[in-house]
Amino acid sequence: MKWAWMVVGMACLAGFPQALAQAQANANANAQVDVAAYIRKDAFEDIKISPDGDFFAATVALEDKTGLVVLRRSDLKVTARFALGKNTHIYDFVWVNPTRLVVSMAQKFGALDKPQATGELFAVNADGSQPQLLVGQRVQGGGAGTRIMTSKAEDVAAVVVDTLPSDSRNILVGVRPFLENPYPRVEKMDVITGRRMVVTRAPVPWADFTTDNEGGVRFASGSGGDNVNKLFYRDGEGSEWKLINDEDSEGRREFALGFSIDNKVAYLLSERAQGPDAIVAYDTRSGIRTDLVRDETIDPHMILYAFGKQAPVGVMFMKGKPRSVFFDKESPEARAYRGMEEALPDEAVYITSTTADGKLALVQAWSDRNPGDFYLYDLTTRKASYLLSRRSEFDPADMASMRPIELKSRDGLSLNGYVTLPAGSAGKALPMVVMPHGGPFGVKDDWGFATESQILAKAGYAVLQVNFRGSSGYGRAFQQAGARQWGLAMQDDLTDATRWAIQQGIADPGKICIFGASYGAYAALMGVAKEPSLYRCAAGYVGVYDLPTMHGADSRDGKSSKTFANEWYGDPATLATVSPNRMADRIKVPVFLAAGGEDEIAPMAHSTMMERALGKTGIPVETLYYKTEGHGFYTEPHRLEFYRKLLAFLGKNLGGAVAKE
Repeated sequence: MKWAWMVVGMACLAGFPQALAQAQANANANAQVDVAAYIRKDAFEDIKISPDGDFFAATVALEDKTGLVVLRRSDLKVTARFALGKNTHIYDFVWVNPTRLVVSMAQKFGALDKPQATGELFAVNADGSQPQLLVGQRVQGGGAGTRIMTSKAEDVAAVVVDTLPSDSRNILVGVRPFLENPYPRVEKMDVITGRRMVVTRAPVPWADFTTDNEGGVRFASGSGGDNVNKLFYRDGEGSEWKLINDEDSEGRREFALGFSIDNKVAYLLSERAQGPDAIVAYDTRSGIRTDLVRDETIDPHMILYAFGKQAPVGVMFMKGKPRSVFFDKESPEARAYRGMEEALPDEAVYITSTTADGKLALVQAWSDRNPGDFYLYDLTTRKASYLLSRRSEFDPADMASMRPIELKSRDGLSLNGYVTLPAGSAGKALPMVVMPHGGPFGVKDDWGFATESQILAKAGYAVLQVNFRGSSGYGRAFQQAGARQWGLAMQDDLTDATRWAIQQGIADPGKICIFGASYGAYAALMGVAKEPSLYRCAAGYVGVYDLPTMHGADSRDGKSSKTFANEWYGDPATLATVSPNRMADRIKVPVFLAAGGEDEIAPMAHSTMMERALGKTGIPVETLYYKTEGHGFYTEPHRLEFYRKLLAFLGKNLGGAVAKE
């Protein structure tokens, strides 16, 4: 009798996985996703501590711009606010002394735009007084409590090169005239009056400068209209620039990162012809290069600096969960990071800033389930105190996990990426959304809290993200393998990853859709054109769908842009064959398109062309157009409507949850 009961029990258990999967599907069908909770902006973005530790400065995302606030450390009371007009964002900010900040501005015309620095530099005190336009053309005030005073309006762009910690009144800025191939110069600038004095001029167009720990300008890296990188070095003030790396002759690109504390060794980021980038120690006396840190597969993700200094001491890699590697494993910075990583084993940690004496550090901790918490870390006592969170309303235990994956493409190329699985899911036979990133070049998906992935996982979907060839982060050869491969090998990588997820049992082969934004939207529509039986539907958000049109628009922006378009998009005569709107007759599944009328990156005309082409074939097309939006929707009601429509569209085709009304 005992054995009989065991046989019956095992027979019941044999069908348990299918029953569980069906129960999960039924639960998802009845569930609703509170999209509004996910699309709320972070309370804070970047936060930095002042040199004396008395203040924090933080960027705050507003509806269609970014502002800066200053908080007194003792009570977190706001002492200053700074913001400009619509579409204007904080590109970066630095404390130049214990009471004054310099803020560099950027513009973008949509939530997904890459901010484009305007070259304007503003300054403001920690108490909100003496707001000043130091460099730039803007003459409007706003946000800092009084009308912003201005120096003179100029047709130049400026970036901070060095804050000169030993000089409380002046900083070094790189100044670039508005010309097609400008030769920038470094100038010393008074942060109160904006007065400037030339220090040196660049030996190469579009140069970026790197200083030593005494504020001496020692490196210049740039390229002309041919997009060939050159790196120059000089021994010090008054010395001549000498070329130490030419991409054409050496087959590598190099960029200076900074100097050792004694200024005897410079650290370079070296892009090799094959394999990932390396951190190189460059002996400034002998000129000898020595590889210092290099991962087998992944490029450096972030540089780690000495406490209270701008000397590089380590690097963070992002393959799966981030990990830190230090030049000296027993350095104070290495020991501090080890302690923080042990205390927060499920999180990644990064020191955003320290006080000038190196005793207090502001630490950011984040994970795939946590948008980010900030801690104040006493480097002397090794004690940390919680400060604030980006999104305190989320419980990490309720969020979806992001699992690193690795697979081989059909031609043997190693591909890395992530699968996000719904919380509590067994991760098998799930409806799946393939989500290619935008860009496509110089961009990649990373481990961390991803709002769209979390929304989709909450609706019951597995989310597949793969860093296809052309993505950054895996070496120069990997990125260049994507050149002129729109709709070809880059698309094949997405197809191969989708089939891999099916083979692994993660995805239900009959319930897969593909959705992306910008280039990802192109890849979504190209995916259903090239593989009409693999996907059940496609959704494109602010996408480009006609490559000859895109190539022509970019080629009109100047010689460098035309060179880039030819090298990376391909011959305009061949691009029609990999344009989804010209392949609409091959698309057999429903499509959802969303776009903004003010989008300068992917004009709405691409979406309307795609819609018309599909309309001629009788394929069901849903659309959401807002004339006042740009490259990604800013306005919260518009973003809410987009995700509601997206979830409804996916739900009709895959059976997942819809958005809560």
